[in-house]
Amino acid sequence: MWFVKLLIVGAVAYLLVLAAVFFFQTALLFPARLAGPSGPLPAGARHLALAMPDGERIHGLHIPPTRSREGNRLVILGFGGNAWNADHVAAYLHGLYPEADVVAFHYRGYGPSGGRPSAETLLADAPLIHDFIAKSLEPDRIVAVGFSIGGGIAARLASRRPLDGLILVTPFDSLAALARSHYPWLPIGLLLRHRMAPVEDLACVTAPVALIAGARDTLVPPKRTDALRPVVPNLVLDWTIAGAGHNDIYDRPAFREAMIEALRRMKSLSVRS
Repeated sequence: MWFVKLLIVGAVAYLLVLAAVFFFQTALLFPARLAGPSGPLPAGARHLALAMPDGERIHGLHIPPTRSREGNRLVILGFGGNAWNADHVAAYLHGLYPEADVVAFHYRGYGPSGGRPSAETLLADAPLIHDFIAKSLEPDRIVAVGFSIGGGIAARLASRRPLDGLILVTPFDSLAALARSHYPWLPIGLLLRHRMAPVEDLACVTAPVALIAGARDTLVPPKRTDALRPVVPNLVLDWTIAGAGHNDIYDRPAFREAMIEALRRMKSLSVRS
């Protein structure tokens, strides 16, 4: 009898876990509360606002170049990780690429942007952001940079709009595959309400692509990045940083070197998809 009771208790506990994963996954995937307040911004930075078709407004930041441009105008369009503040994204990319205009937008539900975050809305917003920047800044070249989950958004953008380059940092093949890697005992196919599959989007992207990953990443295991390599038609840089994890990769001198080299190669090609 005790064995039957144990089975019942176990089954109830498992169902409670399933319910928690189903109902709280948005907060886990998009922890807007962790994207802290903006710090000091570079001189010349200006705030942007964009009205979306559903009436919500999203907000972003544009940091102009502080180093004289060589040749055509380049815009770096950044998409941060799920706990990144867009101002931090823009400031970080500006530090890497001072010769470029840098733009990043706060995801929906990440203050001051309105709405609620979801994979569907973030993927749909990216092409509209691109069109807004293309019209307002009139750049000669646009290179998208996606960090972690932002890589999924940048990959979708590259499959929908012409880009001059795509840099993906700690990227994964799909949210479903990533979730299964961490929770093989859960029916992810039934529970997951947010779909993002860069492995499908990248297959049709002919723009030059760079993949930069950490060899000891436990959040995005190397096999999830490995799955992307065979499908990228124009992989111009594939750099795995030894000893780097998901978050400490940004502290490595090799990371900065990889990011600068990725853009250098894309500038030399400058072929739009």
